[in-house]
Amino acid sequence: MVPPPGNPPPWAGYPGQPVPPAGQPHQPAYPGQPYYGWYDPAAYGFYPADALVTPPGAGLGGWFTRCLGAVRRGWHLLLPILVLTQVLPAGALSVLGLVFDPSASWEAELAADSAALPANFGVDMAKWMGVLIGGSLIFGLVQCIGWAAGTWVITRQAAGEQVTLGAALGYGLRRALGLWGWMLIFTLIVTVGFCLCFLPGVYAAFALAMAGPVYLFERRDPIGRSHRMLRDRLGLLLGRVALTIAAVIGIGLVASLVEAVVLVPFGVTPFEAAGTAVGAILAIFVVALLGVPAYLAQLVGLVVTYAEQRAHEGPVNSGQLAAELG
Repeated sequence: MVPPPGNPPPWAGYPGQPVPPAGQPHQPAYPGQPYYGWYDPAAYGFYPADALVTPPGAGLGGWFTRCLGAVRRGWHLLLPILVLTQVLPAGALSVLGLVFDPSASWEAELAADSAALPANFGVDMAKWMGVLIGGSLIFGLVQCIGWAAGTWVITRQAAGEQVTLGAALGYGLRRALGLWGWMLIFTLIVTVGFCLCFLPGVYAAFALAMAGPVYLFERRDPIGRSHRMLRDRLGLLLGRVALTIAAVIGIGLVASLVEAVVLVPFGVTPFEAAGTAVGAILAIFVVALLGVPAYLAQLVGLVVTYAEQRAHEGPVNSGQLAAELG
């Protein structure tokens, strides 16, 4: 097999042959081609052994291999990023929800008169929902820092670059506000879909699954681009995103069950006494750590899926994607 016309063959023994980065194995340009030397991704767009981009035809196995590779390369950075930007906000929101939860006082009043609504029912409900919604908006901005930082780590490491936690969080801070604004729109669209009927909400969730990566890598038209990716490769994207969502939901259900069991000893009003309040808060944050695998699966699964979608549109490699992140 010969290289594409117009590109010099990066084979061993030729003057000017490119030198592979440190730790980069020699790769053939195409499946079945002999190992003539290091394959230069810049000359051909992508190669079959790219650490992030699953080439067309590699199938689910190729996608899964690259997901595992991203975790192995970056877990020591991704874990602190996810704990700081996902676990802590989720735990704080759970604590706020329990602090302002009026259900305990409602139960006492309903026990006395089950035919009447509790006093100040509307005010208490509005206050509780206001805290949850407001907290979700504020903590959502923090979570966007983590999604952007994690995407940066996965992509840069796949391109063979050395990355640090500080640099990753710095990138996340620069991209968080824009990503947060789009995430509000995505959440509103999906919520309206679920309110109108369950199936439109499910379709909207799949149609917008690539919107976050599209914004980070391309910074234009994330809604339209994500929807076109779904239409162009319906089966491929549905399969990858469904596996990711299944992992997130499964881990989330286990974490929720454990949290419910752990909080039982603290009663329905754990914040009335200092001792039970401290115990309940510690239990909530410890249980919140169980959600780390779900956050990790979502981050890695969506980034690797986006890279695969780009490979179906045209030649692309990890280095190019890293450059697009900026």
